[in-house]
Amino acid sequence: MVSLLKRKVSLLFAVSVVLVLFTACGASDKKEEVSVKEEPVVVEKEMTHDELVTAAQAEGKVVVYSVTSRISKAAEAFEAKYGIKVEATNLKDFELIEKVSKEGSTGVNGVDFVLAQDGGRMMGELVNLGYLYNYVPPTMKDIIPAKYQEPLVFSIINKVFIYNNEKTSEYPFSNIWELAEPSWSGRFQFKNPFQEGVNANFMTMVTSDKISGQIADAYKSYYGKEIELTTENAGYEWIKAIFDNGLVLTSSDTTTAENIGIKGQEKQLAGLFVFSKIRYTESKNLALDPIMEMEPFSGFYYPIYAMMSSGAENVNAAKLFIEFLLTDEGFKPWSVNKGTYSSNPEIAVLEGDYPVSTWDKILVQEDPEYCFENRAVVEEFLNNYIY
Repeated sequence: MVSLLKRKVSLLFAVSVVLVLFTACGASDKKEEVSVKEEPVVVEKEMTHDELVTAAQAEGKVVVYSVTSRISKAAEAFEAKYGIKVEATNLKDFELIEKVSKEGSTGVNGVDFVLAQDGGRMMGELVNLGYLYNYVPPTMKDIIPAKYQEPLVFSIINKVFIYNNEKTSEYPFSNIWELAEPSWSGRFQFKNPFQEGVNANFMTMVTSDKISGQIADAYKSYYGKEIELTTENAGYEWIKAIFDNGLVLTSSDTTTAENIGIKGQEKQLAGLFVFSKIRYTESKNLALDPIMEMEPFSGFYYPIYAMMSSGAENVNAAKLFIEFLLTDEGFKPWSVNKGTYSSNPEIAVLEGDYPVSTWDKILVQEDPEYCFENRAVVEEFLNNYIY
């Protein structure tokens, strides 16, 4: 995807140059051939693992910005293994994007690589402008599935419809349109999409042709008739319907999980939040269980991407760290809980969890390019309900 976008940008630039030159020469009767000099393509030499280690150890410390705080534990393991110092900074998704954008636009070499989410903004504001670029370790090219290589996915996180199961193990609903029913008014919770990019991306994805088509089919399945549109498509209709039915917006997934799972409730509640909060059933004595059978989906998942900085000073150390994070040893800080999955299929999921192949079938997947191109329109629509 990234290489395709780069080719499109290069082609548009070349065409623009030709048109400018042609216009400048138009006043002359003499016809001249116009040639555009192409910039040389930089091809990185692929190193073996041992060569990469040697080159990395000859550099300085590696600097990483990350949206996941567990990077600090991975950094400790990496330093112990290779003797390379790591400076890891944990940032919120919007903070990371703004920091890398500012450094890139001012020529500051602040970071060597990032672990970033919010694929739409990352693609549009960092990758397309050349501040970040894709790198897949040669040792991983035959292991990581192709769909996770461009841009390179480090891990996958899922947000699932979860309900309070204190009084019953039966799913409280099996179709997303039930959340628009009066019986569920004010009982469904979701973190404010303006406070987390991935939630805004989910709202954007449900308006895509594919997912909105599935939502229309789910409407017919539940109501027994075709949906009548008052908006652009069934995705927008569903968003409108759940807001009109008293959707409760929270400030965090932790808050959502605690609200949903507290025991002794008079009315059963449900929410859409990170599956990893299931651990609160033990640590906080909450009643939480996922709904694994829903029409047309049981939630969504989104990647955390590992991307190189174009201004990296410690290029090889960064590449070695990315390779390390894609191994079982490097992924240990994340594999201790449910709900975070490596893009490396050889790394087993935690006992009692579901493999990515299961989530693939029942969750909406984030498409960075679609989100970049359409999120602003969806956010404008959301403004009608949130502000």
